[in-house]
Amino acid sequence: MQLCEIQDCNIMSALKVAKSCRPFLRPKYQPLVIQTATSVNLFDVDKKGGYRNDLTDNSRKHIIDTAKSWRGELKKFRNELKDILHLRHLDRWNQGHGTYDYLWKFGGQQSIENWTLTADRDNLEGKSSANLTVSKDNNALFHGYLCQEVPQDGVSKSAGYCNIRSPSNYISFRRKQVIEDIGCYTHLVMRVRGDGRPYFINLMMKRTFDITWADQYNYNLYTRGGPYWQTAKIPFSKFFFSNKGRTQDSQEMLDLHNVENIGITIADSVEGPFKLEIDYIAVLNDANHLEETAYEDYGFTF
Repeated sequence: MQLCEIQDCNIMSALKVAKSCRPFLRPKYQPLVIQTATSVNLFDVDKKGGYRNDLTDNSRKHIIDTAKSWRGELKKFRNELKDILHLRHLDRWNQGHGTYDYLWKFGGQQSIENWTLTADRDNLEGKSSANLTVSKDNNALFHGYLCQEVPQDGVSKSAGYCNIRSPSNYISFRRKQVIEDIGCYTHLVMRVRGDGRPYFINLMMKRTFDITWADQYNYNLYTRGGPYWQTAKIPFSKFFFSNKGRTQDSQEMLDLHNVENIGITIADSVEGPFKLEIDYIAVLNDANHLEETAYEDYGFTF
């Protein structure tokens, strides 16, 4: 009888410990979009660097799903060929000086539904929380709490980041499409209302080899505090090259024809709440801006 009571006490103690760990193990805010891969190819690439857990080892099911999806994917591919033969993609190159085009104009819940939201607690790397909602002025509102507490897992050395990323465009056979409309523009324009904290503007690049999948171009956006709006006109030549968050010694000129996504990250190593309201993200063509890159490229000597 005493043995049973001891076992019951041990079970209750274990349940209390598990309950206390639950807020850390489960994110407070769920991501807006949980993206899962669609099996349209026998080979499924993991570009998440090990973060993805939706890959299946069931080869037979993978082959069956691939065969079922080919009919619809071939239909999409036929429509893409029609657009290429009609040369419809050439219209976007007729951009003169002062041409201004919106990439995303936020207004209502529908305009933010396909954006992806992540924080360090989603990957069990911290306790930061974030959300992407609609503000009272009907704009996109990226807000949350940045926590600098490092998890005691014996691996993590730092913590504290939150990020939003633009929707991904996919064409036939689950091929990720680049943002084609920015190749002939010189500036990225954003109208934002911040809290005085700096944010990273990220341009995610399309790459072929796995060692370059994490290539990005970044720019530090310093926001004003208070109720004031600001319009940031950022030359694409000012974006610096990085990989996995580390600025590279060898800087490369930004190739605007291979930009897949645009993201915004806060990771300023300051614990506390943050708030960034976004009205729109646009591109501008300024014929007077002739600079290709603002950074010196250090060549290799062998």
